Amino acid sequence: MNIDRFDLNLLVYLDVLLRERNVTKAANILGISQPAMSNGLRRLRDLLEDPLLVRTSEGMTPTERAENLQPVVRDALSRLEKALQPQTEFDAITSDRVFRIMASDYAESTLIPQLLKEMREIAPNATLDIMTPSDVSFLDVEQGKVDMVINRFDSIPQSFHQKDVWMDSFSCLVSVNNPIIDDFNLDTYLESNHVWVSKTGWGVGVGIDPDDVQRLGWVDEALDRIGKKRRIRVFTRHYQAAMLLAERKDLVVTIPTRAANLLVNNPNIVIKAPPFDIPPIKLKMAWSPLLQHNPGHQWFRRLIVEVAEKVS
Repeated sequence: MNIDRFDLNLLVYLDVLLRERNVTKAANILGISQPAMSNGLRRLRDLLEDPLLVRTSEGMTPTERAENLQPVVRDALSRLEKALQPQTEFDAITSDRVFRIMASDYAESTLIPQLLKEMREIAPNATLDIMTPSDVSFLDVEQGKVDMVINRFDSIPQSFHQKDVWMDSFSCLVSVNNPIIDDFNLDTYLESNHVWVSKTGWGVGVGIDPDDVQRLGWVDEALDRIGKKRRIRVFTRHYQAAMLLAERKDLVVTIPTRAANLLVNNPNIVIKAPPFDIPPIKLKMAWSPLLQHNPGHQWFRRLIVEVAEKVS
């Protein structure tokens, strides 16, 4: 039988009839007239080509077909009723949900540790699965396989929801043993060797061309605007690696300030303001429209925003 011919309301009638085995009682439970219930039973018999309930000395007795249908119909209606119920508020303290995040190394170094700390306190059974930009495609996010992407994006599909996490300036990390530490200016900056670090967007990365200013990013574009170019000797996609290299006396590392501030208590490094203007960068989070109204995801988005306000 084609399901298109079947009035799904009849499943409700059938469920109650098979449970009560009495047309009058079934009609009262459903709040309809006895003739309406009798008409429903007649339609069910015609569609299923089976009497379903037959009168015996023990009253109305279900046929073999009806007995086989009863648990299937009950289960189907139970699932449907559950699915149609209003979504309950997310209970962080009891949830064992896995939240999957694609985060840039910059976001993973600055935002994620504080986010994890907060989650351990208010959602102790939840799990963070942190993925790299190379692990994730636009399609993964669109299909809701990844809860959140946190990065600096040149472009995001229009269907995605997005929100700014923060704006960040730039700072320079210089070893206390670097001879330019007491005379840190544009000239000494340009005479130094530099570490380049960045990984934006997503997808598999490719090698860097030192002469491709547009692909080098914000720092080098800012220098290019004033007709200058720095001498890059190390290219890395990992902020932690760049920050370790900053302890070398012959290297200067220019990175977003929130990442630089992770080393504020490192006695081997001094944090300096860049000797030229670099426009601030914007860290964003983006997610699939399929997750927009999910209570757990709404909670997670609010938490990220609250945590971001605490990271300086």
